[in-house]
Amino acid sequence: ALLSARLVDDMLPLSAQVQRASDTSKGSVERLSGVTAPKFPDDEATFAQLQERIAKTIAYIESVPQSAYDGSETREISLNFGSFKPTFNGENYLLDFGLPNFYFHLTTLHDILRNQGVKVGKMDFLGPYDL
Repeated sequence: ALLSARLVDDMLPLSAQVQRASDTSKGSVERLSGVTAPKFPDDEATFAQLQERIAKTIAYIESVPQSAYDGSETREISLNFGSFKPTFNGENYLLDFGLPNFYFHLTTLHDILRNQGVKVGKMDFLGPYDL
C-alpha cells in the first residue's frame, strides 16, 4: 500500500516519485556530461526493486568521469517535452530545471512517507551530518 500511496489523487504515487527522481538525476548527468544514461522500465513493484534502481542510478552517476563535465556550464541543452521546449545553457539548466525537478520529486516522496505515518523528519531529508 505504501508504494501506491499519494498525497492527492492527481499526483504520482511513491514508487513513481522514486522513478522520477532517478530519471531526473540520470537525465541531468547525461545532458551535462554527454555520457548516455541507462534506461529503466519504471516497473518496480517492491521496495527492494526501488532500492536496486537507486543503486543503479548512483552507479551510473559515479561512473561518469569528472572530465566529461568540462565546459558543461556553457553547453546548450534543449528539452522537448510536448509543448515545453526550453533551451538553457548548462548552468541554467542545472539550477533552473534539473535540481528543482529532482527536489520536487524527493520532497513529494518525503511528504508521502510522512503522510503515511513513517517517522522521517527534516534531518532524514537533509542527510547525515557529523555534528
